[in-house]
Amino acid sequence: MRVLVFFDLPTETTADRREYAKFRRKLLKSGYVMMQKSVYIKLALNSTYSEKFIDEIRKNRPAKGLVQVLVITEKQYSKMESFNGAAESDVVATDARLVII
Repeated sequence: MRVLVFFDLPTETTADRREYAKFRRKLLKSGYVMMQKSVYIKLALNSTYSEKFIDEIRKNRPAKGLVQVLVITEKQYSKMESFNGAAESDVVATDARLVII
């Protein structure tokens, strides 16, 4: 099973940023890995472990903002598709404007 944590926390004040950083550090210390910005994932052996992880998130969540948790099976996770866009570059890789004197 996989436990996915999605969060959208305010970062307007210094106290908000401190809470955001504290929550993120807690996730990393607990073994979560960043999938995307504000999306973290952790492997759980069974539903008992996943419930334990959810309780831990519930206890350590910040007072402000939105935190969501989703538990999916390995079969569901293996069906995930990832799409990466082409990297854009300002570097011109052509000699079309090359002038030879």
